[in-house]
Amino acid sequence: QVQLVESGGGLVQAGGSLRLSCAASGRTFSTSRTGWFRQAPGKEREFVAAISWSSGSTYYADSVKGRFTVSGDNAKNTVYLQMDSLKPEDTAVYYCAASSRPGTLWIHAPRQGTYDYWGQGTQVTVSS
Repeated sequence: QVQLVESGGGLVQAGGSLRLSCAASGRTFSTSRTGWFRQAPGKEREFVAAISWSSGSTYYADSVKGRFTVSGDNAKNTVYLQMDSLKPEDTAVYYCAASSRPGTLWIHAPRQGTYDYWGQGTQVTVSS
């Protein structure tokens, strides 16, 4: 089992920045990739970004490319999502998820069904 805890959400003005953290505990050595997803009110949960722990490769949704950066710290078992140039449409609950399955990042990372563990989510609100 892997436990994930997100933090760092909050209220920020448009154009501002936030950094989310996803701290993992438990059988973290089994994790192959960690992804970030978000769900806005009345909408389905969508993929945001992911990182492969073996290669360090990253992959982003088009909507956040160039504005968000995902990174990982092996020593701390923590994944970060640096969010810059935030827009009101980025408002959502952000979730991190971990997968222990092998795969190709750009193919499998956006697929929610390929993740085994999920955090409880952290709210991000961007005001205009």
